[in-house]
Amino acid sequence: MSRTRLFHTGLRGRMTAALLAVATVATLGTAGCAKSDEPVAAASGPLPTDIQPGTKLVIADQSERLQSALRFSGELDKLPFQVEFANFVGGPAILEAFRAGAADVAPVGDVPPIHALAAGQDVPIIASYRTSPQSMKLAVAPGVPVRTLADLKGRKIAYAEGTAQQAAVLRALDKAGLDTGDVELVRLQLAEFLDAVRTGQVDVAPLIEPNVTRLLRTQGATVIPDAETAGIYPGLAYLYARRDVVNDPAKAGAARALVAAFIRAFHWANTHGDEWERRYYVENQKVSPEDAERIVNSLGQWTFPHLDQKVIDVQQQTIDAIDKAGQLPEKVRAENGFDLRFDDVITQTVTETGASFGPEVG
Repeated sequence: MSRTRLFHTGLRGRMTAALLAVATVATLGTAGCAKSDEPVAAASGPLPTDIQPGTKLVIADQSERLQSALRFSGELDKLPFQVEFANFVGGPAILEAFRAGAADVAPVGDVPPIHALAAGQDVPIIASYRTSPQSMKLAVAPGVPVRTLADLKGRKIAYAEGTAQQAAVLRALDKAGLDTGDVELVRLQLAEFLDAVRTGQVDVAPLIEPNVTRLLRTQGATVIPDAETAGIYPGLAYLYARRDVVNDPAKAGAARALVAAFIRAFHWANTHGDEWERRYYVENQKVSPEDAERIVNSLGQWTFPHLDQKVIDVQQQTIDAIDKAGQLPEKVRAENGFDLRFDDVITQTVTETGASFGPEVG
């Protein structure tokens, strides 16, 4: 068994900077020519299970969440390959690292894979996971009379392309029978959403915990009721990988093992909620114990849907919402962004661990 290797705190920042530098150079060199890249044929047949000594995966993590879950659950030490972690902020930076070949696998929301497809980047989804669809709220600035989705007309709404929040806003408008011309989309970074809505720079912003609670501490701030916003956020997120990784027999076997470890690790988080709150959110992410509890409660239980046509259909609905708003350079097909061979290991691991596939996606 290959020995797992980690980047400690002092090295992690330098590793991330190095990957970003390589990725940025590669992106500059290929900007505007993604469509001329020759597509890589997808591998067929069952996934390999053998992993050659010396096989390594570079995992592009976000907020050290996957690394922490693997470590705290004990799954990290069991991985039968070498692993390196680099921490990123947001899907676009991860896609740059993928393009440069500087990262292999990453956890991601539901929207970045869509933009990857539209850019001609071949990074298939290899696992799906789901948290509560009610965890994202449409927060309303103090004193702003927005109570229903119809009330969004004419309002300033915080907007970040390439994020799950982007899709939530577009679905909300579509559900209300509005389009982007009926509102003012204010392009901001996700980290700016809370202050923007709290101070009235925007009227509405999609928020998740702990920012929902932080906003509601502001006198007069509200959220649009869940009954109104049902369906604007599916709670789906993914693991995805470079096509070269899933086509390489050794790395594909390592990715298969990682999917199984991922499911076991976050099922551990489901069953060790207090420890997960303390060790990850309080000690690692430096949030208060009260906010950590709110975050975990808002997300609910992690479930692991099958990679099947139902998940593909939900992803296609998200693509359609973004495309309808004119936010994609061209229409893409969700089915081209999945490697369904990984469903076998998902089915096996969820069944063996007693985890859940969750309620039917759709």
